[in-house]
Amino acid sequence: MQHRKYGISIWLMWGLASFFYAYQYILRVLPNIMMADILEKFQIDASLFGQYSGLYYIGYAGMHIPVGILLDKYGPKWILPLCMILTVIGIMPLLYAEHWIYPGIGRLLIGMGSSAAILGVFKIIRISFPEDKFTFILGCSVTIGLVGAIYGGQPINYLMHTFGMESVLKIIILLGLVLAVATFWSIPAQAVNHAQKGWMESVKTVLTNPQIIFICLFAGFMVGPLEGFADVWGKEYLKIVYKLNENVAASLPSLIFLGMCFGSPILSWITEKTKAYFGFIILSAIVMAASFFLLLTGQLPVSVMTVMFVIVGVFCAYQILAIYKASTYSGEQLVGLTTACANMIIMTFGYVFHSLIGQIMTKLWDGSMQADVPVYDPHAYTLALMVIPVGLMLGAFGFIWLATAKKRTALAIES
Repeated sequence: MQHRKYGISIWLMWGLASFFYAYQYILRVLPNIMMADILEKFQIDASLFGQYSGLYYIGYAGMHIPVGILLDKYGPKWILPLCMILTVIGIMPLLYAEHWIYPGIGRLLIGMGSSAAILGVFKIIRISFPEDKFTFILGCSVTIGLVGAIYGGQPINYLMHTFGMESVLKIIILLGLVLAVATFWSIPAQAVNHAQKGWMESVKTVLTNPQIIFICLFAGFMVGPLEGFADVWGKEYLKIVYKLNENVAASLPSLIFLGMCFGSPILSWITEKTKAYFGFIILSAIVMAASFFLLLTGQLPVSVMTVMFVIVGVFCAYQILAIYKASTYSGEQLVGLTTACANMIIMTFGYVFHSLIGQIMTKLWDGSMQADVPVYDPHAYTLALMVIPVGLMLGAFGFIWLATAKKRTALAIES
């Protein structure tokens, strides 16, 4: 198609979609800041809190394919604002509900709406910019999104302690409504695409490809540092085990997102030059596993943790390499769908990690209570979070197996 000349309207569309990506990141990491408030308000334990946090990933992953199809058929003008409204509705039970099941449903809705953020960015870049600008513009969008994740840490924590949880949530809801209205106003309508056929067969082709599935599963084992620690459990772990104050404990996990800002372009550039995709994914798993073993078994100074979390964030960008590698095992016409399916499978592991961590903490709970809220000791936090380095090593072994199998296949073909 012929791309329009760059104008204010195109940059406005792209900017609003990118800010939605940042907005959903803030919502994604909110439980990390609000854990104590949620436990106290809804009288739940760590197991239920883990289920609550993980529901985001179920909604996010489950809506990837439907949202992708709807964006192709109806365009971003309708789908993006509707998904923004869905995330706003998902926040409201934290303010107005009395029973924990409603925030759980809300968390699911937040995940469902958030799935349109990155897919909407893909769509708007595709229809607005030339192909040779795609990677650069997408990188800028990812950076904006990760800034949202960073500001979802210490700054939101400060605002909540200054103005209270309810006031901050109302501001976040208002921002979401404004963003939805502005997005609907700024994006032109597109004709409904009635030509979509055979998408079910395409999905089946992707999901029955063993190479794609193995890459996604092994990559899923490695999401713990980002989707387990940085998203939810990091702040409370650092407060309870390392005895750090509120602000430092909230800001340190955000450094993982900062590191990923650098890691996304760096790892992508290096692997593009070397073609050692499996090698760098394996290296990422080993570095992150070693870092978390040190964190969980020692007592590291803040200066060391600061550097370490940035390094972990750099290697969290392995997800980009894994998704790209998975896309190489499908035909060119299925690259977009393969990318969506790969991201869907990998993100589902966020629910697995949150559920496991919460259940282990509950099993190790010694019965201590404070203001009718369960109190978990350092031992419970440490053992529960050990699932993160264990998962990383499983991912490393899986990719080593894939790499050696690929090498054996190549040697067999040559001989």
